Amino acid sequence: MAPGPADNRELRPGSLSVVRPAASGGKGAFETFVKITADGLVTAFNGHVDLGTGIRTALGQIVAEELDVSFARVVVVLGDTSRVPNQGATIASETIQITAVPLRKAAAQARHFLVARATERLELRLEDLAIEDGLIRGKDNRSVSYGELIAGETIRLELADDVPVKAVNAYTIVGRSVPRIDLPAKATGEPVYVHDVRVPGMLHGRVVRPPYAGVDAGAFVGNSLIAVDESSVRDIPGLVAIVSIGDFVGVIAEREENAVKAAAQLKVTWKPTPTLPDLKDVETALRANPSTPRTLIDKGDVDAAIAAAAKPMQRTYVWPYQMHGSIGPSCAVADYRDGHIRVWSGTQNPHILRADLALLLQRPETEIDVIRMEAAGCYGRNCADDVSADAILLSRAAGRPVRVQLTREQEHAWEPKGTAQLMDVKGGLRADGGVAGYDFATRYPSNGAPTLALLLTGTIAPVPDVFEMGDRTAIPPYDYDNIRVVAHDMPPIVRASWFRGVSALPNTFAHESYIDELATEAGVDPVEYRLRYLKDPRAIDLVKAVAERAGWSPRPVWKEPIAEGDIVRGRGFAYALYVHSQFPGYGAAWSAWIADVAVNKATGDVSVTRVVAGQDSGLMINPDGVRHQIHGNVIQSTSRALMEEVSFDRSSVTSREWGAYPIITFPDIPKIDVLMLPRQDQPPLGVGESASVPSAAAIANAIFDATGLRFRELPFTPERILRGLRGAQDAAQDALPLAAPKPAGPIDKWKNPLAGRRGALATVAALCAAVVGVGAAVLPWRSIAPIARPDASVYSAATIARGRQLAALGD
Repeated sequence: MAPGPADNRELRPGSLSVVRPAASGGKGAFETFVKITADGLVTAFNGHVDLGTGIRTALGQIVAEELDVSFARVVVVLGDTSRVPNQGATIASETIQITAVPLRKAAAQARHFLVARATERLELRLEDLAIEDGLIRGKDNRSVSYGELIAGETIRLELADDVPVKAVNAYTIVGRSVPRIDLPAKATGEPVYVHDVRVPGMLHGRVVRPPYAGVDAGAFVGNSLIAVDESSVRDIPGLVAIVSIGDFVGVIAEREENAVKAAAQLKVTWKPTPTLPDLKDVETALRANPSTPRTLIDKGDVDAAIAAAAKPMQRTYVWPYQMHGSIGPSCAVADYRDGHIRVWSGTQNPHILRADLALLLQRPETEIDVIRMEAAGCYGRNCADDVSADAILLSRAAGRPVRVQLTREQEHAWEPKGTAQLMDVKGGLRADGGVAGYDFATRYPSNGAPTLALLLTGTIAPVPDVFEMGDRTAIPPYDYDNIRVVAHDMPPIVRASWFRGVSALPNTFAHESYIDELATEAGVDPVEYRLRYLKDPRAIDLVKAVAERAGWSPRPVWKEPIAEGDIVRGRGFAYALYVHSQFPGYGAAWSAWIADVAVNKATGDVSVTRVVAGQDSGLMINPDGVRHQIHGNVIQSTSRALMEEVSFDRSSVTSREWGAYPIITFPDIPKIDVLMLPRQDQPPLGVGESASVPSAAAIANAIFDATGLRFRELPFTPERILRGLRGAQDAAQDALPLAAPKPAGPIDKWKNPLAGRRGALATVAALCAAVVGVGAAVLPWRSIAPIARPDASVYSAATIARGRQLAALGD
């Protein structure tokens, strides 16, 4: 795909634009939000990008609504730095809630201007006019179109802050489900992704990263390269250049396969890598990391209240390092030319990336255009910015456009991780079962993650900056009389950046697990107990609605569930109002979960079988889009809760492929029941992350309901569940006389937690596998490389024991 030139209609006369002065770019520079041309086309500009959340569609609906034109007339431009306003990074569920506001006002302002012109042209009163798809018609049936009112003029209106927008009860487009406009091209294989970009004269590049994978702070960063042996790749045809700047090493070739070969074959010598803290013990590593406490709230007399508690309760919750896990490795194309530098990128932060590239190249930002293309999903920062900088350095060296794509190993190793987090809660119950006090401390290593090439080339110093990011939803939503919340701001331990739910998801894991424990200790149903401390009417409505939808039955006292063979089932509740952005921040959508789980006590496997996810999103621009976002949040956060954890050795990241970092598969996806409260009379709220926030706590509480055990560290892997179950068994055996062993049941009584959902799929998969196997035997296909035997350490002891049982049974 060769991208076409920028839309010149923005420069031609015969248009109406609503603009505001630009913060950069010199005197007279402006940013455009809405442009209507004399031919009736409407173009809307927004500085955020669509990460698969459907904002291109929703923003188009907003503009069409305010302008009284058909949705089909509106073209939405996102993320092209030469055309869209600088509205910062696409983060924190801010697009609809924050950055769409000036766009809505701009469209309304254009409509008011054109209607005022029509009253003069038609010599009619405002109340005698009606608008239909850009045609203003009077009661006498005379009409004039937007295009006719603009004609050959170039009209530029400065965006007003106080422009009146439409009343919600007048909406005909907003609030209705509209098919996403980006899906047909993706479904039919059109070249919409950055990986598809091809430009004339393009070369191919690959990079060779240093051995300190995933670390971006310390004197060794950018200072570890000893030598590059260029003679080691002289035999590779079409090799154009080897580029070495500090610790940045890249190769350029005429053909992609030769660039891949050169990167693998190039001999590079590095200095020894310093030792990392032992991240197999995240709790110890985070406690040892230097920090600065920051008090967010201190109400009542917390210390005295806890000291007087009838039942003190101190708990610690641990969140692991996790990966964005983009299915496709990051890719970019760059074309470095004097005076005009273009980069096609999958970045989530076009204007921030442009500033970084300007610093890297020592060129003014006005010479650089970042063109945002669709890319592999991440909901946070993957390596998209890094590979964009790689491409521009190689293009500058070659004097031609260069395409760079990372390997899977590089993407896994170097993407800025979702950081680990440690939450301590001190509190307890009064004699009447009420909350005595709540003392919450959260530790969150910073997540700045500068663009990698800036560090590797020595353009910026590898200093571990500290950011105040651990405070998202750190204050629980409950009205406790005595409460203190402290965020411990600290430098990064490994390379990290924002990830869906930022620190709110871990903080809520702690808040909602702890209040569930309080309810159990007080002998009160967990939902009822929460309602005692919720004062927000919308929160109360949501909690009650989700409980009713799920058919929640009160459970004031834990009762051991009736087992189905080795399977026990349970359900758990959690609620959150996602509070994001710089503290004190502001709330996005309200969300509540009820999760149903099945736990296999023999293997430790946990299956989330059903999730009822309720959300209050305020005005829903595109209800189907909101529903899709809730589905996506449930799937991704269930994966994160059950299986996702980055592993490290003492020098770098070791999770470098999918075998070492598994994610949820289609058969494991729970049944999802979405409940969306109708609040169309309220302002729209961000929905890109909210439904993730209650996830881990709801699943943890459901596991408790099934097993009677609290798990306070993620992920809930079979190994972790088995350790907890065995620990409980050992404690019971120490306290009780040894019972006579029960005879072992027949092997066919064992049930997989997923068997009910997987049966039909498994049968189809087996038949397909058989057909493929026969085909492989008879057709002249390329042979498959032998697969190495997996290391036994990846399997739990229970899995190995079951394998021995099955082997003993024979065929």
